[in-house]
Amino acid sequence: MSDEVEEVGPIDYLVVEFPGNRMTGEGFPLLVDLVDRGIIRIMDLVFVRKDADGTVSGMEIADLTGDGELDLTVFEGASSGLLGQDDIEEAAGALEPGSSAGILVYENRWAAPFAAALRRGGGRLVASGRIPVPVLAAALDATESEGQS
Repeated sequence: MSDEVEEVGPIDYLVVEFPGNRMTGEGFPLLVDLVDRGIIRIMDLVFVRKDADGTVSGMEIADLTGDGELDLTVFEGASSGLLGQDDIEEAAGALEPGSSAGILVYENRWAAPFAAALRRGGGRLVASGRIPVPVLAAALDATESEGQS
């Protein structure tokens, strides 16, 4: 493994659907802040629209807000090659017609030193996952009601 790859943090992806093509851009300042603080590094960022007839097309970043409040050109050209056309089509398959989505692939830079130390020590990641927020909320609610019994 090259030194450059050894120092990379875990890579994650998100597909965020915006029903009715209502992208407000509200999350973008927070995304920019995460990048500016070195917490994440954007590897790929693509926006797609799924028309009512199921046709999928790409969207330019400049098309998203037009309000002049946030310069989204900072994300223009974010393409590592990890996100291919087949990935985009698979993500678009999960969208409801009449929706748009942002597909984001990012490196967890905050975890890079920890991940590199584990690799140097012979550790291998054999599983990972996410606990959805509704599942977490249900578990916390169940724990709380058990404590009140």
